[in-house]
Amino acid sequence: MGRSPRAEEFIEFASGRAGQLFRSACLLTSGDTHLAEDLVQETLGRMYTLWGRVATIDNPAAYAQTVLVRTFLTHRRRRSATERPLGELPDQATATGADPALRVALLDALGRLSPKDRAVIVLRYWEDRSIEETADAMNVSSAAVRTRSVRALAKLRERLGGSLPEYASP
Repeated sequence: MGRSPRAEEFIEFASGRAGQLFRSACLLTSGDTHLAEDLVQETLGRMYTLWGRVATIDNPAAYAQTVLVRTFLTHRRRRSATERPLGELPDQATATGADPALRVALLDALGRLSPKDRAVIVLRYWEDRSIEETADAMNVSSAAVRTRSVRALAKLRERLGGSLPEYASP
């Protein structure tokens, strides 16, 4: 027995967007790949429940990103979200040409930001969303996004200190 056309469409959508959602989730969670996987799974689950009404959504990919950010922010409000396991980092392959020290420094600096600041940085500068799209995804005003962007970037610059220019030189 075959799958319904609705299920096939969703599988195609999920297969095409899962990688991008996971990368965004990794940034939101400051490199916690296990939590990122959970967020992506929950996001795709929520998307599936409304997939029959997807025709009313102008841009399903952008909507999935919005669901991901809101899922992340909801998770961070939970009491158990402040628990951080310590121990060895999982084995991960690094991309050729990637600078592991820069990656660790940036993930650490992102991890020290508040969840909302992190969400603004990821949406505005990683996902390249407009201020209005970011505001909509986070359920805040455009002014709040602009203010939070400026403050979050200032915090990142402060935390990265003099280490950032050494990575920027060719």
